[in-house]
Amino acid sequence: MKQTESGSVKAFEELYDRYCDRAYRVARWVCRNDDDAEEAVQEAFMSIWRGRTEYQPGRGTVAAWLLTLVRFRAIDVVRCSARHADRRAGEHTLDAHCAPSDMADQAVAHDDALRLHTLLGGLPPVQREVIVLAYYGQLTHTEIAAALGLPTGTVKGRIRLGLCKLRAGIEEEVS
Repeated sequence: MKQTESGSVKAFEELYDRYCDRAYRVARWVCRNDDDAEEAVQEAFMSIWRGRTEYQPGRGTVAAWLLTLVRFRAIDVVRCSARHADRRAGEHTLDAHCAPSDMADQAVAHDDALRLHTLLGGLPPVQREVIVLAYYGQLTHTEIAAALGLPTGTVKGRIRLGLCKLRAGIEEEVS
């Protein structure tokens, strides 16, 4: 990160290569579609390059800082897209024209993902945020705590409570 701060393009490329997959997973979870997620990641990394001197190592890891920034960019993209949604075809409309070879498996996977996304959306925001950073962003409890300015025990507790609520929601749907 120090080399990136000093303007090294090669160091920035390494930073991108190291975190682009996790950044995309976080953005994809927030945006719910590939195009918006890609846009959010691109905007986030451009913002990181422009604000590369703003990173403060004492406040958390590079991963926590970067993925938190990606999350906020993804939220911005979703807000902007929502304003223009009535002018575009919906994702389901486009999917109808591109029939996959194994529709049944994709339908089940899509249904499971939607149910999980709905259950995640029903969690309190503080629990949802730490679960997204842990599972989609692949941050450790310590990294999440540093990024959010919380004690590690609080992060662990929020994750545990959120997962218990998700488990209860899944069990309720099954029965």
